[in-house]
This record gives sequence, C-alpha cells and structure tokens, in this order.
Amino acid sequence: MAGRRGRNRDDDSADAPPKGKLNKEGLHTLRRLYRYFRPYRFLFSVALVLLLLSSVTTMVFPYVIQQLLDKALAQAGSGNLAPINLIAAVLGIVVVAQAVISYFRVYIFSWVGQKAIAHLRQDLYRHIVELPLAFFGRSRVGELSSRIASDVSMIQDTFGTTLAEILRGILTFGIGMAFILWTSAELSLVMLLTIPVVIVAAMLFGRFIRKLSKLSQDKLAESVTIVEETLQGIHSVKSYANEYYEQRRYGNAIQQVLRVSLKAAHHRSAFVAFIVGAMFGAVVFILWYGAGMVAAGKLTVGELVGFVMYTFFVAGSMASFGQEITQVQRTIGATQRVWEILDEGREPIAPPDAAAPMISLEGAVCFREVGFAYPGAEEIPVLQDLSFEAQAGQRIALVGPSGAGKSTVVALIQRFYDPTLGSVLIDGKEITTYPVSALRRQMALVPQDVFLFGGTIRENIAYGKLDAGPEEIEAAARQAFAHDFIAAFPQGYDTVVGERGLKLSGGQRQRIAIARAILRNPRILILDEATSALDSESERLVQQALNHLMKERTTFIIAHRLSTIRAADTILVLQKGRLVEQGSHEALLAQQGLYAMLARLQFDSESV
Repeated sequence: MAGRRGRNRDDDSADAPPKGKLNKEGLHTLRRLYRYFRPYRFLFSVALVLLLLSSVTTMVFPYVIQQLLDKALAQAGSGNLAPINLIAAVLGIVVVAQAVISYFRVYIFSWVGQKAIAHLRQDLYRHIVELPLAFFGRSRVGELSSRIASDVSMIQDTFGTTLAEILRGILTFGIGMAFILWTSAELSLVMLLTIPVVIVAAMLFGRFIRKLSKLSQDKLAESVTIVEETLQGIHSVKSYANEYYEQRRYGNAIQQVLRVSLKAAHHRSAFVAFIVGAMFGAVVFILWYGAGMVAAGKLTVGELVGFVMYTFFVAGSMASFGQEITQVQRTIGATQRVWEILDEGREPIAPPDAAAPMISLEGAVCFREVGFAYPGAEEIPVLQDLSFEAQAGQRIALVGPSGAGKSTVVALIQRFYDPTLGSVLIDGKEITTYPVSALRRQMALVPQDVFLFGGTIRENIAYGKLDAGPEEIEAAARQAFAHDFIAAFPQGYDTVVGERGLKLSGGQRQRIAIARAILRNPRILILDEATSALDSESERLVQQALNHLMKERTTFIIAHRLSTIRAADTILVLQKGRLVEQGSHEALLAQQGLYAMLARLQFDSESV
C-alpha cells in the first residue's frame, strides 16, 4: 500500500533527494548552475560585500558593549556621562547600520536567487516538454513534477539563504575566534574545552532525532496514501461495503504514526533538556572561571561580558554548520537529478512561427520493411518487416490482437519514435527529412481515453489551433455535433470541464476531442479506439462526427470493434508485429484467415 508519498519539504522526508558528496564532482555539479547566476553577478558581488559588512558590524557589537561596561564602571560615582553617552551613540549607529545592511543583504540574495531559479525552472520545464516519448516511458510523472518543484526549490533555498548563512558563519567564526583569543588566551582554552564538546554531542544527538523524525514522516506518508486510495476508490469502497475495513486500516496506520511520534517526542524532549542543561552549564562554568580572573585582575568585567557574547556567536556558527552542510549535500543531490534531465537529448521542436519551411502534406504514407523495438527493450521486436502503402485520403484500419503493434505503427507515423530498421515515407520522402514540429502540426489524434485540460470547453477545443477565433471554435463544435450540448450549459463554451474533463460524459469528451481535431484541419488523422468505450447513442453521434472529420483526409483507424471499420479502404491485420493480411472487409472475410476468425468471434458474441 505504501506507494505514493505525501509531499514534504523537510530534508529528511521520503521525497528528499539523496545527499550528494562534497567532493570535486559534487562541486562541479553546483558550478554548472553559474550560468543562471551569471547575468546577476554584479548584484551577487554587492550582496557578498554587504554580507562581509554585516558580519563585521555584528562582531563589533560585543566589543562596543564591552567598552560601554568598562567605561560605566570606571566612571562609577563621578557623574560624568559623556564617555558613556559617546559609546552608546556608537552602539546605536552600529545597530542602525546592521539593520540597514541586513535588509539589503537579504533582499539582494533573495532577488538574485529568485531570478536565477525562475530561469532554471522554466528551462527545466521547457526541456521536459521537448523530450521524446521514450524518456517518459522510463520516467514517472510524479518524479518529474518533484524535480521541477521540490528539487529546484531546494536549490533556490540554498543559493538564496543557506550559502549566505554558510559564508556568514565562516566570517562570524573567524572574527569571533580572533576577538576571543585577543581578549584572553587562558579563558579561550577553557571555552574550547567545553563549548565544542557540547556542540559535537548535540550534533550526534540531533542526527538520531532526525532519523526518528524521518521514520515518523514515512509512517505518516503511508497513512496519507491510505486516505488517497480510499477517496480515489470511494465508489469501490461503498460498492463492497468496506467502510469499516478502511477505517480500521487507517486506524492501524495512525497508531503506528502515534507510536513513532511519541518515541520521537520523548527523545526530542530529552534533546532539548540536554541542550539547555549543557549549554547553560558550559556558560556558567565559563562565567565562574572568568569571574575568578576578574577578581584576580586578569580580566575586566566588560572583557568577560564581551568574551561570553563572542562565545555565543562562535558556538552558534559552529552549531549551524552541520545543518547547513547537510542542506548543501541535499542540494548537490537535487542538482544532479536536475542535470540528469537537462542532459537528456531533446526532440528538434520549433515554435509555430519558426517551423520553417512550412510543409503542406498530401497525406500518402508508406512503410518499407520497417522493424522496431522500444528503447531499452531492443531484444523484444514490436514490428518486423512491415510494409504497406496508404494513398492520400484513404481510410486505413489497423486490427489485430492486443500487442500486435497497432499503436506502435501510428506512433511511428507521428514520429514519436524512429524505426529501428527500414523507413517510413510521407508523400514519397523519408519522414526524417521533415521538421518534427511542422510534420505533427498536420496531424491530429482522437484517442479512446480523451484527455481534456482543466480549463474551459473553449480552451480545450482551441488547443487544436491556438489562434482560433470564437466563430472558428463554434463552427468546429457544430461539425463535431458538440454545439448543442455545449450551448445547453449555463456558461456555454466557457464551462470549466474539471480535472481531465471529468464533469463531462465520455461521449461529450470525445466530441470535444473531435472538434479540436476539426479545428486542426489535419492532413493525417489518427483514430485510436475512438468509439469503443461509448454507449450506443453516444457512439452514433461520435461516429457521425468522425465520418465528417475523415472526409478528404488520410485516416488511420485502430479498432477492436470491427463493425466500425467495414467502410475502410484497406484493413491491415497485424499479428506479433507482422502484417499477416490486408484488404477490404469483404475480401478479408473471404480469405477465412485471422480477420475472419476475429470477425466471427466478435459478431457471434454481439448477436448473443
């Protein structure tokens, strides 16, 4: 049951990318992103300068506090506030400068990161859309969506925030340690024997807590999967009266989540108690030791307070390094997954205004000794020595058992794949000589399972011709026998069809797909089981629309229902990737071969 995972941005979630290594290869992966930041390198440099200034002003703050306290103690009882007021004014200037610098530093880093990553996300989407179908055959849609969303967002977080924090932490650590050593080498040694030990112990403890958190998230993801499956299959749940079974199944999953979560809460509470006790204990120890040095005249009160403040800054920068380095490792893994896609070879797609030279097909199609096997499964031939000719304007039907290669034939015509052997010709020319985009713009597909986008009916019909006007869209709908049911909706052509068009019936979706194809005005039309899933009335209307659509176009019809292809000019009978028979309906029945057997079985079952 643990299939899909709920989305979670936590670094330890099940969907998080694998950690990359901070080695030469990993750093090279990150450097490849530079081309997206290059247009903004000046602003990025400004942000780095502001980062340096921000770190310096931050680390000046404890020093000014130190001076303020020492001056205050030195002037105790004198009534002379001038030195104190001067230092307080300097402190105020430092605070204001820090605030202003921090604003511009954070904003510029975020601006550059947002701009660069928006460009990366757009490039990634454009690249995915232009990849060949073979890529999608070996990839999952959910994984690709995750790479566009989660992986790119992780890169954005790293370059917009984490990178700046790492640099800031390094500067803070370096400047802080310099001030600490300059203030008191003896007290620095005491600090180095306490604070780093506490931080290392906290990091190890925190790693254990994160493992428990990941386990808790995994269990929660499994419970979310149960909810998704139940709601998606609610019809089946109610049909089999299994409501209580699903409640029990979800309850068991929630109990597992509860057990792991309580265990994690117990250890997290212990972790917090450890951090509070250890850190405050270390500070108390340093203060105790430092107070002794003040009493011995080795240190002033201001120097002790400044030392403690610098210690907190250094400890904070050390504590954050582990999490930030983990984020960078995650980002390397995410970046590697993004580059895996961007390194895939694309189809030579061209926009509508650049698909030159525009071609005008007659629609004649010829297969010459075509052999084909899908990429990655070359040892399993799908088509073997397939040869046939279709004249322009003819209706060619493809029939045969499941797995015979019918869908593969039309995929080759659309040039979703290229033949392994032989050649496909259109109008007497090799199909590979045509620009892919220009070729496909003269083809249209009406599938069995029509996919409609979640917009309006108007938008879905216009998908066949994006610049079509309202009159053209309505004319196409009328020819597809779709105008009447569209006009019956309160919002007419502006009716939202819902996800995948689920607000419409199967026949209505089919007629919208036909209207889309009519608007396309293709020279080659492909009908893939376009009426097999419809009731009799819907099939009658759809078949009327298809008959209108097929006029004067080369049409390839994939059909299991043989009654729909009797009028085809030529029927190609495929078996195990080979052409075993071809001819008209009557001629094939007379041959008493595979087609006649399929027809007899089907017509006998329909008569029953």
